[in-house]
Amino acid sequence: MSQRIVIALGGNALGKNLPEQMIAVKGTAKAIADLIERGDQVVVAHGNGPQVGMINTAMTTLSREDSSHPMAPMSVCTAMSQGYIGYDLQNALREELLNRGIRKPVSTILTQVEVDPQDPAFQNPSKPIGAFMTEAEAEEMRRRGNAVMEDAGRGWRRCVASPLPKAVVEIDAIRALVDAGQVVVACGGGGIPVFPTEGNHLKGAGAVVDKDFASELLAELLDADALIILTAVEKVAVNFGKPDQKWLDHMTPAEARGYAAQGQFAPGSMLPKVQAALKFAESKPGRAALITLLEKAGEGMAGKTGTTVSQ
Repeated sequence: MSQRIVIALGGNALGKNLPEQMIAVKGTAKAIADLIERGDQVVVAHGNGPQVGMINTAMTTLSREDSSHPMAPMSVCTAMSQGYIGYDLQNALREELLNRGIRKPVSTILTQVEVDPQDPAFQNPSKPIGAFMTEAEAEEMRRRGNAVMEDAGRGWRRCVASPLPKAVVEIDAIRALVDAGQVVVACGGGGIPVFPTEGNHLKGAGAVVDKDFASELLAELLDADALIILTAVEKVAVNFGKPDQKWLDHMTPAEARGYAAQGQFAPGSMLPKVQAALKFAESKPGRAALITLLEKAGEGMAGKTGTTVSQ
């Protein structure tokens, strides 16, 4: 039976730089096309960790070398990353679908996500962005006034505020395209964070929204049947990396919440994925979330692998 699915792509689906991304999206397109070919409606959201970090670094370097170019706000950097990632993704998807004889338009929507300027996250930057650094490089970043954090044992990264998404500004346009049978790429990098000011103006926020939470909100607003969160592991584990590590096939939202309370999932890594999955599973009867590898998405939707979160 056809389902409406929102897919949240992790960084491993996009590569770490422009040449890698061009190659990575071809494999990503094949996995997404498998779901479309079987008749599912698919909306694609994605992260932008390395990409927005590179853009921010490039724009900062330009500003330092040429004072006529002001510093680019993080919201603008996210918009730039949405554009060039969407460009590669939609072209790779279009090509893969046409190779299979499927004529289905693919569109990228530059998506703004409303956040609360009073969100406590602005007082506690926690979202890692950009490339990994050594501890010495991280210390230099701190000296320059930027927050840094150790990211799940993989190295140090710059971090910025990560407020929760409240609304998807372009949801009506996204819904219209999906209802018309198009494949839509939206909420890239968690969306461009904005908040309303005087009149009808939307002001960019100096933050990034977690793509898993933005994807979950998007899935709710589109009344999706399933949310697929793709990451670097086939299943979620408890006691990860320990002798008693256990891979999980299924969690109820209550079980997921309990494991999270025990500290089983790394903040900034698996924790937001599990939190987004349980939120979606609780949002309406019959909804389910799947966490798995990109190349296992089809098998996961068939119930053969991955970790499913459902009532």
